[in-house]
Amino acid sequence: MTAPLDVLVVGAGPTGLALAAQLRSYGTAFRILDRSLDRARESRALAIQPRTLEALAGFGVTGELVARGNPAMQLRMHLPRRVVQLPLFDIGLDDTAYPFLLFLSQAETESVLAEHLARQRVVIERGTELVRLERKGLVVTCRLRRGDGTEETVDARYVVGCDGAHSTVRGQADIGFEGYAYPQTFLLADLEADGLEPGAVHMYMTGSGVLLFFPLGSPATWRMLTMGLPGAPEREVTLPLLQEITDPYSTDRLVLRDPVWMTDFRLHNRGAAHYRSGPCFLAGDAAHIHSPAGAQGMNTGIQDALNLGWKLALVCRGAAPEELLETYEAERAPVGRSVRRFTNRAFVIGTSRDPLIRFARTRLAPRLAPTALRAKGTRGRVFRTVSELGIHYRRSPATTAGSRAPVRGPRAGDRLPDMPRGLQARTAGTGYHVLLAGPTRIWSDERIAAVLNGRTDLLAVHRLGEESPWPGVAHGLVRPDGYLGYVARGADLTGLRAYLDQWLPAGACS
Repeated sequence: MTAPLDVLVVGAGPTGLALAAQLRSYGTAFRILDRSLDRARESRALAIQPRTLEALAGFGVTGELVARGNPAMQLRMHLPRRVVQLPLFDIGLDDTAYPFLLFLSQAETESVLAEHLARQRVVIERGTELVRLERKGLVVTCRLRRGDGTEETVDARYVVGCDGAHSTVRGQADIGFEGYAYPQTFLLADLEADGLEPGAVHMYMTGSGVLLFFPLGSPATWRMLTMGLPGAPEREVTLPLLQEITDPYSTDRLVLRDPVWMTDFRLHNRGAAHYRSGPCFLAGDAAHIHSPAGAQGMNTGIQDALNLGWKLALVCRGAAPEELLETYEAERAPVGRSVRRFTNRAFVIGTSRDPLIRFARTRLAPRLAPTALRAKGTRGRVFRTVSELGIHYRRSPATTAGSRAPVRGPRAGDRLPDMPRGLQARTAGTGYHVLLAGPTRIWSDERIAAVLNGRTDLLAVHRLGEESPWPGVAHGLVRPDGYLGYVARGADLTGLRAYLDQWLPAGACS
């Protein structure tokens, strides 16, 4: 009798590919499948946030993503009589190696991740779909169907739905998908646009709505995003239609040409009632969909995957208790809800025809935004929110603050900053990482051995000396996803040992 898989990953978009990369790094027994015969060739999602670049760096793919992409630092807000220049990321990001928004098509992102998996000898089973799943005892029995009509039954301990807004896993697990659809129709195109300054995001704001051009680079120079003509019947998306929509926005006529891809679509704002039902999990668009405002969607999905993947890997390995999986929804569902609220507010401001909101959009915002963003505190908060560097899990069951918190520096539940530079790279390997700050003589081999206690396979120790995120003597534990599970001031490691005994029992790590 064939042993069950540890994990079946359904869906091979960016979320599923990121999950597969993490499972592979731990040697987890898994399969990844997708009903599509090929990866996405259209651009779809178009930007990677700094936090996502950090999170993917441990797989060695971030350098290739940056090499293929276009780092943009400026926004040009085009108004009837002037152009306002605003920085995208210029403050509040000094603790990351990636202080920019990277414009790169989803097709290229998927290509980089798929090439990484191929080098790791992971086969993506394309043209294969999940037809049915049924929980039987300690396994989930999954019925798969290939493009030629043949079927196969596979048993897995866990199933993860990374299969998009119309998720089969979500439907089979009977998880609700609550929310609403926006009434507007949107148009999307990858094309050339003569008259645009390269290397910046361009926003045209009028009472009718917003027209955006993003510096994509490939497969075309620009990604265009706008609303359909108000009150007009729906028409086939053509280059003349896009030019007709663009002309009223721009006083200096833009000439659109050479479209690579054009489409129209409707937007939804919906979230899964739960991210888990027994052995079934949801990640990415299967768990949350929303407007593309702020370039949050794909990034949130990838970070869902990288929050869940190490937890599944350690539980399947027997190195962590089953309770660790319960922290996935506790940590990521609040993030999903926050993203839905944020993108909805931005969407309403950018598209509403309400007279007051239109006045604020076209008159107040252009005048007040430059002044407001001159304040360093305001800019720092805005940029850290959009960049997703500000996401934290301080209230998670898998986060514990020591009895004595450091005076300054990151708290338990925060992302580990890349300060000193290179610290994230040192802690990017699989497993947990203990950080010991302060004079090295304090951290004797005996102290460290008491913490390790047989956990050497999944626990690394780093003596940081005075070059650390915290002043003075302190210690912290970095989780496999780059967030701090435990932080305390001083040299007493009792609390740290208790944390490890709960989430990484010594006897289970052999």
